[in-house]
Amino acid sequence: MDLTDRVALITGGRRIGAVVATELARRGADVALVYRTSGAEAEETAEAVRDAGRRAIVLRADLTAAEACERVVADTVGELGRLDVLVNMASRYQQKPFEDLTVADWDEQLAVDLRAAWLCARAAVPHMRRVRGGRIINFADWVAASGRPLYLGYVPYYVAKAGVVALTEALALELASDQILVNAIAPGPIVAPEGTTDEEFARVERATPLGRWGGELEIAKAVVALIKTDFITGETVRVDGGRHLK
Repeated sequence: MDLTDRVALITGGRRIGAVVATELARRGADVALVYRTSGAEAEETAEAVRDAGRRAIVLRADLTAAEACERVVADTVGELGRLDVLVNMASRYQQKPFEDLTVADWDEQLAVDLRAAWLCARAAVPHMRRVRGGRIINFADWVAASGRPLYLGYVPYYVAKAGVVALTEALALELASDQILVNAIAPGPIVAPEGTTDEEFARVERATPLGRWGGELEIAKAVVALIKTDFITGETVRVDGGRHLK
């Protein structure tokens, strides 16, 4: 798919999502940005998209609500005219011991990471059918994509991200006849979380075969590649510097 004059909707993502948005704009796409709490960052990203000569809109929504997923898609099409690409980046990342997990913790994790991806895809598909094709890119995690939990305290997160892989495969099959390609990206050490110590940072470097953190641009490159391809669907691409090899 050529991104010139196409429209992309990106949910969540903050720092990484900002780089993805600007890279899509550089290649000719108009961009809708969805945020829940990071409004200032979303507005800054929208300005970067406009500086690249493309249109941008910013939408606030809680994607755990079905009607919110429908609304952001409708607003994107209403303001930008069409929808070609959906990038489901909204995610919740929290460590909590198994003994302390509540039903609310479980429900919120799956609602944000898995259910919202399905709801946004469901809302987007009719619009993609109208333009005779599209791309849906979901976000999993390199650990879940590798099929083996490695870290304690992430039960709902791991299950949700493993579900994203399954959702990606199922949607790819369902939507193939519509020329809607569905793939997932499973990031590894891309950017260090806030509060990461120097020792933790170095430990990740030592555990990564390429010996470094990837940086946001590597995710943007993967998103662009999965948009440009016309024959890859149902795949989960690990962008992890080889972490899954150890």
